[in-house]
Amino acid sequence: MGVDIELFQQLADLSTRFQPGGRTLMLGRHSFAVAERIAWKFDHALSDIGSDLTHADLIQEDGYCETMMRKLGLGEMEAMDFSDYEGASIIHDLNRRIPSEMEGQFDFIFDGGTIEHVFNVPVALENVFRMLKPGGRFVSANGFNGWPAHGIYQFNPELVWTFWSRNCGCEVHSCMGIHKRPRGGKYRINFRDPAITGKRLRLKGKVPSGRIYLYYEVERTPGAEIKNVVLQSDYETKWQDHNNAGETRLDAKVDA
Repeated sequence: MGVDIELFQQLADLSTRFQPGGRTLMLGRHSFAVAERIAWKFDHALSDIGSDLTHADLIQEDGYCETMMRKLGLGEMEAMDFSDYEGASIIHDLNRRIPSEMEGQFDFIFDGGTIEHVFNVPVALENVFRMLKPGGRFVSANGFNGWPAHGIYQFNPELVWTFWSRNCGCEVHSCMGIHKRPRGGKYRINFRDPAITGKRLRLKGKVPSGRIYLYYEVERTPGAEIKNVVLQSDYETKWQDHNNAGETRLDAKVDA
């Protein structure tokens, strides 16, 4: 797992909109390296946010990303992992619920490609929600398309809206597909909540070949809580006037 130019551009932009005041965490310990042939892209991203830093100011000797995160204003990152083999300071299996003392501890959590390697994704996502403070933000970048055999899963934007928005009551600040190949590609596609129309996202022919991240930013709002009912938007719309196994919760307006 590592912060490449695509994720760095997003983190640099985030730093202009959000500065955590308390503890910050990354899932896995992420590397950060800058190849000389594309160093100008990192410098350009820093210039775009009005920073006087260069890529060289962000590198640390062991190849990890804590210095970069700190200098962007994203906090003194702690790392959580299954093992300490990469120097994680918090050892925990995300397949299992976090201990109660870790709930509400973090203002910012970053996942640059860890949850796609975790089998029990619902538990992992619920762990992230529980670890966030109200007002805290979670930033995720995992495989959306083009990552065969990389992890256990690839993810659809439907998950962002059904779990984080409707199930948990969090605010989704951003949800998009970002092209990793070619490196630094300009492809972006913003994903709207499918519940707005009650229909599935129409992405056929709109997703290029190569590796695409599903990138999103969510905020745990005051009063947010896990409801433990996650239903796909278009089915939830179809089921709302029929007998079904659970209470219909579709809270977005559906166009006629």
